[in-house]
Amino acid sequence: MILNNWLTNIQDWLLPRLCPACGDPAGPGRELCPGCECSLPALRYACPRCAIPYEHPETRGVCGACQKRPPAFIRSIALYRYAPPVDYFIRELKFHRQLSLARLLGGKLAQRLARETTRPDRIIPVPLHSLRLRERGYNQALEIARPVARALGVPLDFQSLRRVRATAPQTGMTIKARRKNVRNAFRLRDPAAVRGRHVALVDDVMTTGSTVQAAAQCLRAAGAETVEIWVVARA
Repeated sequence: MILNNWLTNIQDWLLPRLCPACGDPAGPGRELCPGCECSLPALRYACPRCAIPYEHPETRGVCGACQKRPPAFIRSIALYRYAPPVDYFIRELKFHRQLSLARLLGGKLAQRLARETTRPDRIIPVPLHSLRLRERGYNQALEIARPVARALGVPLDFQSLRRVRATAPQTGMTIKARRKNVRNAFRLRDPAAVRGRHVALVDDVMTTGSTVQAAAQCLRAAGAETVEIWVVARA
């Protein structure tokens, strides 16, 4: 441990880390500079079921939409609002191969989840279709999930759930169109892998919830007892 700290200090001195948000030196042992760390748009008030942000701290409980149409997942945990600089981090990770941001965001998510008293039986990142995976070269949800699973000591399962339809990008779609776009998009290789299990689905950002809803429906149909959603940001 002492040797690792010494090597880290030497590395910080020779090659100081730069804050990915502003480009200034982050400081010894830091991923973000103090100013950008303080500017992260923490999601403090939200629906416990779908994590839709609430504007006022006095708002409590499950939102009207979830009461009217309960989703297939029991709860959602989102770290941040989809706002600067987190939205920039996610775009850079997803479209510009900045995989170091997956370690940063996954580490932040793991810190939040470490406070939870219960652990799922397995963590499943929302999968990409094979065509999109070949095009991008990696699944950003899997890269975020890796440090989370490692920190929590929970098995990471990135093989059981598959995306069997090459769905269109959902940016700009209405909620109705998004739901139709991802309908029946997921399938399990072996339903026994999740039957009777508590599963956490991990993704980068949750916008309308259509994608995680479709994935959770697939898991529940296969016999998963409980599904919850863990995301970095909620739009």
